[in-house]
Amino acid sequence: MNGRVVGGRYELSALIGQGGMGQVWTAYDGRLDRRVAVKLLSPAAISGPATAADELRRRFVRECRVTAQVGHPGLVTVHDAGSDGDDLYLVMQHVEGADLADHLAEHDPYPWPWAVSVAAQLCAVLAAVHAVPIVHRDLKPRNVMVRPDGTVIVLDLGVASVLDTDNTRLTHTGSPIGSPAYMAPEQAMGGAVGPYTDLYALGVLLHELLSGNVPFAGSTALGVLHRHLYEPPVPVRRLRPEVPEALEALVLRLLAKDPQARPSGAQEVYEQLLPLLPPRGAAGSSGPLDPTRPFRRPHAPWPDHAVQAAAPPVPAVAPAPAKPDVAAAVDEVKRLLGEGSLTQAVDILGGILPAAAAEHGEHSPVVRILRKQYAATLMDDGQYRRALPELRRLAEDHAAEAGPADPQTLRFRYDAAVCLEQLGDPSAALAEYRALLPYHEHGAQTDPAQRSRAFDIRHRIGLLQLAIGDHAAALSGLGALLYDVERFHGPYHPLAADLRRALDRRRQMGGAHG
Repeated sequence: MNGRVVGGRYELSALIGQGGMGQVWTAYDGRLDRRVAVKLLSPAAISGPATAADELRRRFVRECRVTAQVGHPGLVTVHDAGSDGDDLYLVMQHVEGADLADHLAEHDPYPWPWAVSVAAQLCAVLAAVHAVPIVHRDLKPRNVMVRPDGTVIVLDLGVASVLDTDNTRLTHTGSPIGSPAYMAPEQAMGGAVGPYTDLYALGVLLHELLSGNVPFAGSTALGVLHRHLYEPPVPVRRLRPEVPEALEALVLRLLAKDPQARPSGAQEVYEQLLPLLPPRGAAGSSGPLDPTRPFRRPHAPWPDHAVQAAAPPVPAVAPAPAKPDVAAAVDEVKRLLGEGSLTQAVDILGGILPAAAAEHGEHSPVVRILRKQYAATLMDDGQYRRALPELRRLAEDHAAEAGPADPQTLRFRYDAAVCLEQLGDPSAALAEYRALLPYHEHGAQTDPAQRSRAFDIRHRIGLLQLAIGDHAAALSGLGALLYDVERFHGPYHPLAADLRRALDRRRQMGGAHG
């Protein structure tokens, strides 16, 4: 494959990584004459049937678009994405340095101030990622690079989400998405994931840096996942007494089985790490690959080359804004949506809504249609934080006019619950789904659409119960759902097959050892 040109532009040079999710190559960008990294994924190998492969391609492009919205120096830059023949490809900046797994192996024992510095940098990245919101789902040392200037770069953002092609967090072979050694209990059980899932993985990674080993190991994946679910981690000070007590306590909080017992977010973890970071004047290695350097010498050039400051740009005088043409903007939005340019469509819709409200009135049909399209496009573009208030407003307005049981009111509320789930608020999402369920169950016996939505909501409730640690209620509810799905659709319905496989796996995990 060496010498293959991907996407008509990227010439593969050397294979630098290979695993179940694909291959990573160094490559040359023929258009801009620069070295890049290219990740290749095979949809057929991952998804099986052609229809699943097509869906994976769509998810892949969408996820890459969402990922590209995150701008942070600790996150690898995405340059391009697409498909080439049977493969999907993701083009990223080429990062010099060593991955964190190799870095740990080369510095054993790993100095605890280095572990704190790595974790603090990862918290800065996760805070930016979770604000989108995106959940990494596969944070581990192999997905973290340490550059020569000591900065940490996170790789593979979004890739695990692309491969998560159903709500059970399983591939068609029943393999878990992610790496078992770093997998949170709710992820191992197939429950809903959120920022709290990445914080657990951060706790595993920090435990490994401090002790030299992951907290839970075993000879089989099920055995490892069983330990995540049921065994307490060994406090790191028993293995390494010089680790500060505050750092040990933080690791134990990150590794809490119950997501609600973990820190509230990456920002809180960073604040707890802050007093443990090396001060700027502290003595330390000035050599390469020292992750404390960004804190001891923030933004210092590396190597020590002189940087010539660019002349500040001359501010331009902004012209007076022209009155927006609502009709022309609507036509432009239709064109952009047809081309799949969601981000541009969102910007135009968000900009045109105030002008449309001023021209036609806030409660006019034109503004109602624009606001509905705006909310739907925000969701399609993965901008759940911005979509949530729009959906709540639409639901309230529609309920006031047509009543709480109106199908459109219920649809807005359902989409708002999806936003809450994606934003990592399982308790609020669970409450909203539970409030919606009776409306759909009322007509489920005679209306196939209502029955389908009721089944979907019950499935989501079960996954969220797993996420908050209510395993008994989740398994009971999912078992009852399987019975009803088989009763209405037969044992070979896709949802029935997914539920049966997931329940079997959870039962195996409950009794797994090894």
